[in-house]
Order: sequence, then C-alpha cells, then structure tokens
Amino acid sequence: MGSSMANAPEKTGSSWVNLLVDFGPLLVFFFTYRHFSPAEESSLGIVLAVTKGTIAFMVATLVALIVSKWRLGRISPMVWLSTSLILGFGALTVFLNDPFWIQIKPTAVYLIFAGVLFGGLAKGKPMLRYLLQSAFEGLNDEGWMKLSRNWAVFFLFLAALNEVLRQVLTFGGWLQAKLWLFTGLSFLFTFSQIPMVLRHGMGEKATTEMIENPPVDQ
Repeated sequence: MGSSMANAPEKTGSSWVNLLVDFGPLLVFFFTYRHFSPAEESSLGIVLAVTKGTIAFMVATLVALIVSKWRLGRISPMVWLSTSLILGFGALTVFLNDPFWIQIKPTAVYLIFAGVLFGGLAKGKPMLRYLLQSAFEGLNDEGWMKLSRNWAVFFLFLAALNEVLRQVLTFGGWLQAKLWLFTGLSFLFTFSQIPMVLRHGMGEKATTEMIENPPVDQ
C-alpha cells in the first residue's frame, strides 16, 4: 500500500511511520494467522485462522489509516483505494468463511492500479502522480509518464504472480510470499527506477522519498 507523500507539512519524512503504515497491517495478518493456525493440517482450523487473521488485518488497516492522517498529514487516493478493497474483500472472507476472497484481493488491487495508470497514459496523464499525491520534486513530465508506465506493467506482473502463487501454494505459503516476496520485489523494482528518474530531473531528496514510499499494496 503507498503511503501519503510530499507537500504535507513537517509531519512527512518519518520513514518509520511510512513503513508502519505500508507494512504493519500485513505483518499483523501474518503473525495472527501463524498464532491461530493448527499444528496439524485441518481445513476447518485453517479457515478459522484465516478468519481471525483477516479480522486483525482489517482492524490494523484502519489503525494505519488513522496513523497516516495523524503523522503524515494526508491520505493518498492509492491508500484509500487499497484500504477500501481490504475491508471489502476482508468482509467477504469473514462472512463467507472462505480464504479465496482475501487471496484475490491483491490481484484486484494490482489490476485496478494498472488500469488507472494505463488509462492515464492513453490520455497523456501520469496518473501515478495523482494516486500518490506526490510532487517528487524535480521529476519532469516525461519522467512521470515513464514511471507511471513502468509501474503499470509491474502491477500486471504482480497480479499474474499472485494468481499463480495462490493456486500452487498453501494459504500459509501464499501469505509468506505476499509478505516477503512481493515486498522484496516491490523494493527492488523501486530501486531499479532510480537511474531513470535521476535522468529526468529528480533530486536526491525526492529520490529518498520515492524509496521510502513505494506504491505498494498491503
């Protein structure tokens, strides 16, 4: 999930808050599921663990939203959208006792993000700038367009990867992949964009901001 960005008052720049907002809820989900998951494989036990983990995930997401507003000064459209889908798919998971819904939530988020970005590109607008509500000081319009295009393609890749992993892994294995693999890939991809944004005018301070605030999904 990408956290709120620049232009906010002095409340911005606290990297630990950004990390807490972006990855705290997923960590809560992971550890809650691990705590309640049965020692022996049991479909009922797994469903109960998923349900409890999902409830904790939803609560942690709302807390992260409040922290984002309180400490960072604003909530970006990307965070609002991701939070809404977490609550929606989470509610379906809890009420239907079906892990399927929380597992396809990332796919839905990535496809929506990609659709918005590609739609903006078709109209000549770098929608990533609006989704993040960030200035990324110094980055010119061409740089924004390229960054939007690159993230749109990457989101499609993540959507496809999520669909493959949820089919071939257990729920616990999928959740570990969501936490560690997807997070790692998102940071690696963010770092891979640094040479391009530097060529298009982004300054060192804004580059640090981009690294601390990748447009990731929880």
